[in-house]
Order: sequence, then C-alpha cells, then structure tokens
Amino acid sequence: MKTDNQSKNVNRRTFLQSGSVLAASALILPLGTQQIFGSEKIKPLGLSVPKVKLNNGVEMPMLGFGTNTLRGEVGVKSVKDAISVGYRLIDTAKIYGNEESVGEGIKNSGINREELFLTSKLWVDDSGYDSTKDAFELTLNKLGTDYLDLYLIHRPRGDVKGSWQAMEELYTEGKIKAIGVSNFNAHQIDGLMAYAKVKPAVNQIETHVFNQQIEAQKYLKKTDIQMEAWSPFAAGRNGIFTNKTIADIGMKYNKRNAHVCLRWLFQRGIVAIPRSSNKAHMIENLDIFDFELSEADMKVISKLDLNMTQFPEWE
Repeated sequence: MKTDNQSKNVNRRTFLQSGSVLAASALILPLGTQQIFGSEKIKPLGLSVPKVKLNNGVEMPMLGFGTNTLRGEVGVKSVKDAISVGYRLIDTAKIYGNEESVGEGIKNSGINREELFLTSKLWVDDSGYDSTKDAFELTLNKLGTDYLDLYLIHRPRGDVKGSWQAMEELYTEGKIKAIGVSNFNAHQIDGLMAYAKVKPAVNQIETHVFNQQIEAQKYLKKTDIQMEAWSPFAAGRNGIFTNKTIADIGMKYNKRNAHVCLRWLFQRGIVAIPRSSNKAHMIENLDIFDFELSEADMKVISKLDLNMTQFPEWE
C-alpha cells in the first residue's frame, strides 16, 4: 500500500519514458558512441567519474550505483547494465535482500573485481562482535568476493561497539578497505569515536534537495568523514523530477532535473548513489561532469531545503 507521499510522487520512468532512449543517445553521441542497446559497445561515461580520497587514503568514486529494491533477475541485469555503462561504485546491503543478485550481476559483467568499489552494510539484527563476523562472511559469500571496499553499520542500533570492534579487526586483516557508518548523527558518531581505534571513513545519510543536511555536512567535514547521499532523488517525492525551480536551472545548461540534483551534490563534495533499473536513466545520471552550477544557482537550490526526512516511515 502506498503512503500519501508516495501517491504524490512523479514516477521518473513514466515522465521520461517516451524520450528516454533518445535522451540517452543524445548524451552518449558526443562521446563517440553510436548505439545504446545495439551490438556496439557503450563508451563508459563512468570512467571519468572523479574520486575522493577517504581519511585512510582509499579512493572512492564520487558517483555510484544504488541497488535498494533491485532484486532477482532485475537486480542481476541492473548491476550488469550499470557496470557496462561505466559505474564502478556499487552499493548494496544485507537488508536489501539482493547481495546474491548484485554478486551475479558483477560476475556477468565480466569486469575485474579490482576495478570496482563495492559497498555493503551490516544490519541491526547482526550487531555485536561475533554476529558481525558471521554476517560479514555471509555477505562475502553472497557477493562472490573475498573483500569489500567499504562496510558500513547500517543503523546506530544494537551493540554498535561490538560491531565496530569486529569491523576494525576485519579492516586490519585487509578484508575491508574502509569501514564506516550509515544514518548516524553527530552525537552517535562522537559516541563511537570515544572507543574507536579506526575512525569511520564514511557516513551514508539521506541527502537531497529537500533534506540538505547542512549541519551534518559541517560536522563531517570537521571530523574528516566523507558524506555519502542515499536516495539523492528523494525516491521521486515532492515532484522532484518536475520541480519548476530545478527545471528552470536545468534549462540554462540543457540538463534535466536529475542532472541538476546530482551535480548539486557533487559540487558540495558529497558522494551520491542514484538507483535505476532503466539503462537510459543510468546513462543519464552519469552525465553531470560537463557543466557547473553557478553560485547563484546553488543558493536558489538551498531554498528548497525542508530540513526534514522525506521518509518518515523509515524513522
């Protein structure tokens, strides 16, 4: 059953359906690719995605591919497609119920594992030292890999201290290249830092034009923890794909609302992981590195901030 918020959403797939293939073609043609879904290989836009250096020296792509809700064969195909068009950061989690699909998609892509930045997350039910070790091994098995580039505590609940100790050991052993948290506020990170031997490298939190997380970003910059945005399109809520303020800005650069939203995050130094099962949209989401929002545009977008979650059902 849909919530009131969900019923008001503009579905991006419906909104762009009639012109999605044409739009994707227009985005790719300047780079020398002549076909999108034909026999010719797509020139990966993602190869030019800038990276950010985390506080332990590991480099992370600034734009990646989210997989929440992409399960089964849809999940396998979506991950394979995302890699084929150039995504190298792939984000999943145990609670998404799709780690096996993500792993299969990676396998089917034919890409070398070392070329990817693979993230998964520890769910609340597995908190605690021993449970974390067990959950991590299960995640590796499902993904078909022997290490993760980033492992996050998904929510600040349960035995966080025990989980962090286990993750620190896995990090020291080289089974995880970077460890971090998700959905933690400043107070909760301060609590973790009181006993942590390894500082979190990333905090993944809800961030988009309607919940801009200005104070959270100030804190994370001060503590040298990279901010990462989940649901950078607010799952289409509040009509983000047809919002007139965003559309007016996009017209200046011949860009769509999705481009403006992702470019806005990039210019703030925030990693984003948009999700889509539509290959044309995957391609479109990568096309944000050939323009720059002006300071005036950034200020206009700042006025869209409602400073509150758009997912109250997840609180």
